[in-house]
Amino acid sequence: MPDELIVDVRPFGPGRAVLHDLAAGLLERPVLREALARTRHQLLSVELLEPERKVARPRPPDRFGATIYDYTNDRTIFAEGSLRDPDKLAVSESGWRPLPTREEFERAVAVVGRDRELGAGLREGRLRPYPPMPPLVEDDEAGGGHRRVVSVGLLPTNGEREHEIVGVDMARRSVVRLAGGAPSTALAVGQTCGQPDAQQATSGRGYVPGQAWVTVSRGGTVLWRFLAVRPAASSGTNGSGVELRYVDYRGKRVLYRAHLPLLNVRYDNDACGPYLDWQEEEGMIDAQGVDVAPGFRLCPSPAQTILDTGDDAGNFLGVAVYVQGQEVVLVSEMEAGWYRYVSEWRLHANGNIRPRFGFGAVDSSSCVCNVHHHHAYWRLDFDVRSAGDNVVREFNDPPLLGRTKWRTIRFETQRPRNPARKRRWRVQHRNTGDAYEIIPGPGDGVATSSPDWPFPQGDVWLVRYRGSEIDNGVVATGPPYEANIGNFVNNESIDGADVVVWYGAHATHDVSHEPPGSFGHIVGPELRRAKW
Repeated sequence: MPDELIVDVRPFGPGRAVLHDLAAGLLERPVLREALARTRHQLLSVELLEPERKVARPRPPDRFGATIYDYTNDRTIFAEGSLRDPDKLAVSESGWRPLPTREEFERAVAVVGRDRELGAGLREGRLRPYPPMPPLVEDDEAGGGHRRVVSVGLLPTNGEREHEIVGVDMARRSVVRLAGGAPSTALAVGQTCGQPDAQQATSGRGYVPGQAWVTVSRGGTVLWRFLAVRPAASSGTNGSGVELRYVDYRGKRVLYRAHLPLLNVRYDNDACGPYLDWQEEEGMIDAQGVDVAPGFRLCPSPAQTILDTGDDAGNFLGVAVYVQGQEVVLVSEMEAGWYRYVSEWRLHANGNIRPRFGFGAVDSSSCVCNVHHHHAYWRLDFDVRSAGDNVVREFNDPPLLGRTKWRTIRFETQRPRNPARKRRWRVQHRNTGDAYEIIPGPGDGVATSSPDWPFPQGDVWLVRYRGSEIDNGVVATGPPYEANIGNFVNNESIDGADVVVWYGAHATHDVSHEPPGSFGHIVGPELRRAKW
């Protein structure tokens, strides 16, 4: 058919074997053997590093970074090097606390299995372990000191024992029982809410390749071309879901990068949390199709996530790609403790883009029985035609002043959504007039109207590009838990500059009162082609 969209997906960058071989021999490098001598330690991740400067077209990543935790000395070791010469490593240490990996969590569960009081319950299946929130127990609750204490949830399967969240001291390989049966920012009681937890494998950051070029054509004409990145390989301190880079429509650049590197949640009356969540740990989805690149599956029909079916189980970890009508869809599901998040991009043949993000939960949690408020923040690095020469205009109806509905925003600023004025924004190339508009979604909320205001802090931030401003730099083990995007607003000029738009969406989640057939909430704006 002449109107049929054809999708081609091709892998980009080093493959799985390269990363696994690198990880297998990394700790034997002399500089790391010396740094880690006579310690108990764990290699948490090896990931490919991006170039520090913007480039028009990427080359396959050459540099890598490794994160190792030294349990004996309670420190994080970072090693950075080149794939061409991995023996030359730059090594540093920090008190920074990386997220636990799934492998590390399983090691913590094994410690609980050897505990005199709790071990029998695990071995006999009377207790079901799960990764809770927060992922690490704070120092004061763990007995003081800078210690790595991984949280392990224990849910009774027959109601004979109380629900509990414990900590596991990874250095001492011992269980820490907590006052009240859970960390102070969590709950472990008899009632749980959410969809059934399938407890399937996940894929987190490290050791996984995850970039692919996607080309969408129709009738021999290339409509879209971009580099897609799976959540497990995405950028930012805590990942950023499905990430798009070098996004071109009909041969012209629209976005340098589009992703969601900040995500947080707050509960009414602080029943739990607040939490700063991560977007790097992929959960299973149901996707039938052909694997066309590591972590990418091309499907003849729509993939199904927990928000579509209420089913937490699946057969695929990564990004499903499929055509639905005149849209190409990329979708993946992520896990953060008991939360389930869905990251989705919809790219239409007409040039419009619909970023979508969904919120759900599984039934290991007592917390999500309480009303809570999710806040998702997209970072949209526009390079309309070029990395620079972009201007931002804002639409208001009725106008703010006089009769002019469009006005130019000349300096960095934060703007409320203001549906009463039908507010939207346009990023436009100063010389050619090519432009895209950001149209708020009807369910995206307004920060100042959120029941947990001022925690969400805002709706839209317009800032000048800075390579260091990918996110707030805070690991999801927190605090602080607020997005703090306002720190990027320094009154610099964005008139004819390289412009980044941060877009926040806010959703209230009341699991106990969801209508039948609803398994969560979905938010997101539309990036609409205004002139091209």
